[in-house]
Amino acid sequence: MNSRQDQLDAFNRLLDIMNDLRQKCPWDQKQTLQTLRHLTLEEVYELSDALLNEDLPEIKKELGDVLLHLVFYAKIGSEKGSFDIADVINSLNEKLIFRHPHIYGDVEVKDEEEVKQNWEKLKLKEGNKSVLSGVTKGTPSLIKAYRIQDKVKGIGFEFANAEDAWKKVDEELAEFHAETDLDKKEQELGDVFFSLVNYARISGINPDTALERTNNKFINRFQKMENLAFAKNLNLADLSLEQMDELWEEAKKNE
Repeated sequence: MNSRQDQLDAFNRLLDIMNDLRQKCPWDQKQTLQTLRHLTLEEVYELSDALLNEDLPEIKKELGDVLLHLVFYAKIGSEKGSFDIADVINSLNEKLIFRHPHIYGDVEVKDEEEVKQNWEKLKLKEGNKSVLSGVTKGTPSLIKAYRIQDKVKGIGFEFANAEDAWKKVDEELAEFHAETDLDKKEQELGDVFFSLVNYARISGINPDTALERTNNKFINRFQKMENLAFAKNLNLADLSLEQMDELWEEAKKNE
């Protein structure tokens, strides 16, 4: 691994390169906070894929891409006279120190759960008006549900155990099946999803990770099914559901 000085030198070189690009590259010169935003989201999702696959070389690459965007935003901030990368890092440093009084102060905690509870209480002291103020509107719904539940847990609003959480799932499912009005049925389905996320979270399962792995598994299996059909000179669109199911089962066996 690199020494601390090597790490600092590498980061300093990145800042120099960012300055060069902003001064000399036509594409980089044109970028704004808004033009970079959707590109940043793409990079984060690519990093997410690499993390799910635990592909360390790819994680290293994608971390670099994300870091470039962070440095880019700081560079634009400095050009506007608002902040630079030092301000960003110093602000982060102070926040981390403030929110870890069990490390940098005299607070004692017995476990991870107490750390999380203190974290949410300290955020309120910083001026947040609500425990949920940190949940962004643009967060995907599944992740947002998880974050909402995790945050309110920090102040003790939580089922006692996974069994109690599953009772809520059963209750919401019953209400969903009993509803006939389509709009209300949609609301009830949302309650089912929310309660399932809650059960997964309490059980130690990240529902977003679980669903993404299932998505990838389905894609791989379906593409194998397509390859099997091609090898047999069959057109999937012309097959019955029973015939497609046979290919599906064959694809499963070949995994």
